[in-house]
Amino acid sequence: MSDILENKITNIPVLNDGFIRLVDIMPRVLLQNQTCDSAITRAARVSYGNIDTKSTPRGDRELIRYLFRNKHTSPFEMIEFTFHWKLPLFVARQVVRHRTASLNEISARYTQLQDTFYRPSSIYFQSKDNKQGSGELITDPDIINKFYAYLDKSESLYTDYKELIDLGVSRELARIGLPVSIYTEWYWKIDLHNLLHFIKLRSDMHAQKEVRDYANAIFDIIKQFVPYTCEAFDDYEVGSIKLHKCDINAIKQNDTSHITNKRELGEFLDKKDKIFDN
Repeated sequence: MSDILENKITNIPVLNDGFIRLVDIMPRVLLQNQTCDSAITRAARVSYGNIDTKSTPRGDRELIRYLFRNKHTSPFEMIEFTFHWKLPLFVARQVVRHRTASLNEISARYTQLQDTFYRPSSIYFQSKDNKQGSGELITDPDIINKFYAYLDKSESLYTDYKELIDLGVSRELARIGLPVSIYTEWYWKIDLHNLLHFIKLRSDMHAQKEVRDYANAIFDIIKQFVPYTCEAFDDYEVGSIKLHKCDINAIKQNDTSHITNKRELGEFLDKKDKIFDN
């Protein structure tokens, strides 16, 4: 038996001062040269009363790909990861939208936050076709200087925050003027099934770059522990396109007249481009 965390990359720097660190994994102790993929296949095989069936790399890979293709998700919930994150507050507020993880965050009621802030190396215009995203790179020096001067002012509030605490103001009140660029930390536990859903959404190009960096770092870490699952995820989720009934009819008939919604039509044309331009 061996500790699966030994000799693995478990800490990846993210952004300027953040990181993702794998703290624990369940199961953690496995037979020599086994990966956590074996826990998935063992859980799946119990459905047929075959819990003692000997696991082989080829058999495990084929079973995991079958489970993934056919959306048999519960065996993937048998694996849990616990990560230590250091991340800007505005990124954290995007992550907590995924309510399938358990987390415990550093409390600014109990302790004084560190003087650490995130600064993007590049800034972008608002996207013209995505209400929530960024568009083209900004190169105008006047806009760039104004943006970083804006960050200078917001970060300077830390001096006031610390001074107020020194004057006796409670930490829970002193914190409320700090900007969302300040870093926070937490422990974050999640099962593999829900983790892959998080990665799919937050590594997508429509997600904000900063949260994509964290999602990609997590994926780089877990590939070491569930390589067959990550391979299937890449083939059947990341590299896939979901076609609806109206999409299939439009392709078969080479006619989009039945798609009357402008947004729906645009989404279909994007899918068509991805299929036929590759």
